[in-house]
Amino acid sequence: MEKIIIKVEGMSCEHCVNAVTRAVGALPGIGAVVVDLEAGTVAVEHDPLQSPEGKIKSEIEEQGYDVVA
Repeated sequence: MEKIIIKVEGMSCEHCVNAVTRAVGALPGIGAVVVDLEAGTVAVEHDPLQSPEGKIKSEIEEQGYDVVA
């Protein structure tokens, strides 16, 4: 498992946390998803062979949030 931290804009409430956590957590090879509203980040433990970083970022964007880095 690798851990990545993705900077995300547009998350502001518990609904945002739940939406991102549910969507990313449903991808294959995801170990943990931690959303930090104050920092505007999503920390993800993942198997890069099953869910590469690009796939995770795309899933966050599909939920309506902007991936910055």
